[in-house]
Amino acid sequence: MRFTDLLLALCVVIIWGVNFVVIKVGLEGIPPFLLAALRFMLVAFPACFFVKRPTVPLKWLVAYSMTISFGQFSLLFLAITLGMPAGLASLIIQAQVFFTLLFSACLLREKLHTWNLAGLVVAIAGMILLVQHSLVGQGGGMTLTGLLLTLAAAFSWELGNISNKVIMRDYPVPGLSLVVWSALIPILPFVLCSLWFEGPTTIMRSLSGFTVSGVFSVLYLSLLSTLVGYGLWGSLLGRYEASKVAPMALLIPVAGIISAALLLGETISRGQVIGIVVIIAGLMITTLGGRFIVRRRTATLP
Repeated sequence: MRFTDLLLALCVVIIWGVNFVVIKVGLEGIPPFLLAALRFMLVAFPACFFVKRPTVPLKWLVAYSMTISFGQFSLLFLAITLGMPAGLASLIIQAQVFFTLLFSACLLREKLHTWNLAGLVVAIAGMILLVQHSLVGQGGGMTLTGLLLTLAAAFSWELGNISNKVIMRDYPVPGLSLVVWSALIPILPFVLCSLWFEGPTTIMRSLSGFTVSGVFSVLYLSLLSTLVGYGLWGSLLGRYEASKVAPMALLIPVAGIISAALLLGETISRGQVIGIVVIIAGLMITTLGGRFIVRRRTATLP
């Protein structure tokens, strides 16, 4: 990966890491389905009047938006609403990295190298260690319901990544165009879910009592997290194999846990710190292992 693209990936990591704190703050005054609906409304409008519609078959546009947008965020927002700590949510949802690499290899025939697998094993060990020190019964703040909902959100994200890979491979389009126009599709499902589960009274009370933090949350989630974040991420996935891009997301929980500790007062135990270090080690093996082996082989050539 080029150095400039690596910097762009790190920017996305920071944006998405802080994103979980912003979600937690936003959900304090706005119910989950309504917050998601507002997020994607602001992503789609007025941008769709200025950004050209991507030349992508409708079935793939729907597949992308209903997985990476509706599926992921309905489940994630619900998990955080039910008490899932922001920092831990940023960690657990990174299971999408493993789902993406596995399904890219199985469905898209992308090659997994030995160092990719070794790095993933190390990173999985780090995530397991983090989970063990994060459950309520172990002194943490994560419930089993929150864990399962967040894992389901991670799986939806992975399906969206696969859809993105197919779209960028067969119908190359600008990442921003795909993000803006795909945002139109989940708005109606989110609105219907909000009316059904949250009710008109709750919706009107939330809209009429909008706070500064609520406005900031919606703007951050729509403009930075979605337009900038997914636009850059989709572009990177289109230019590189999933095995080179997806593992960078393993740094998101590091940014998420640190920002949650600083801004929300969520504590980090010694076991969680060790887990974070192990995850970073796994990421380095996965992303830099190939370069190390190539350089070593080059150095040994006569």
